[in-house]
Amino acid sequence: MRAQDTRLGIWLMVATTFVFAVQDGISRHLAGEYNVLMVVMIRYWFFAAFVMTVAARRTGGLRAAAATRQPGLQVFRGALLSVEICVMVLAFTLLGLVESHAVFACYPLLIAALSGPVLGERVGWRRWVAIGVGFLGVLIILEPGFGVFALEAAVPLLAALMFALYGLLTRFAARADSAATSFFWTGVVGAVVMTGAGLRVWEPMTPPDWVWMGSLCLTGALGHFTLIKCYEVAEASAVQPFAYLQLVFASAIGIAVFDETVAPNVALGAALVVGAGLFTLWRAQLRG
Repeated sequence: MRAQDTRLGIWLMVATTFVFAVQDGISRHLAGEYNVLMVVMIRYWFFAAFVMTVAARRTGGLRAAAATRQPGLQVFRGALLSVEICVMVLAFTLLGLVESHAVFACYPLLIAALSGPVLGERVGWRRWVAIGVGFLGVLIILEPGFGVFALEAAVPLLAALMFALYGLLTRFAARADSAATSFFWTGVVGAVVMTGAGLRVWEPMTPPDWVWMGSLCLTGALGHFTLIKCYEVAEASAVQPFAYLQLVFASAIGIAVFDETVAPNVALGAALVVGAGLFTLWRAQLRG
């Protein structure tokens, strides 16, 4: 077992969030030019190849990675994540990176709220207060009481709900399957699902955009690689708070590259969401 190195783990998490933010920026560009399903499909082809390469190098190879006691759950997890990615990329094109990530940052709170009914875990009153504060932040971001509420504003919230459910199902799957097995099924099932949907909307891409697509695939593989290494050298509870830096990096890309702005309500709401999420992580660490 690799020795624990929290400082290295933190830097790896910072690198991971930056890489994923770059990936989101590229996704926004490509999804603005081509069908979202096609973009995510090609991204998943590379992701599946990466997953299978990692599995083949481990003890037991592909057969060991694919061995599961709960295939139905693993298939549902993989399909759910692929659909969630499509919804989130769609949110980038509708709202931009800043607002989409500001709303999506509430997913740890959704995990905490759903951990009771889904996993049977106890959620104390302090965490319920944090969840309430976090969702107040989401309401401030979405401004449902000002003017006409835009339906597209709910798209990143739907993505956050789906990702939270995916995270809970991943924890449930871990009771019987290894992380390597869940990782394998995530990539392979997602590639199958997206191929069935994406090939129907295939459209030719320009040579420059194929370069961007290649960059999208490489950043996806690099991000997952650094994330795996991060959890190898440090405990998840120590590095997870730094995952919120993806909101900072994605917002910076949105402002610098796509000329987005940070409205006061978005900044205030995001601060409440992130603060509530960090408090929830801290309480979970104390209980652990």
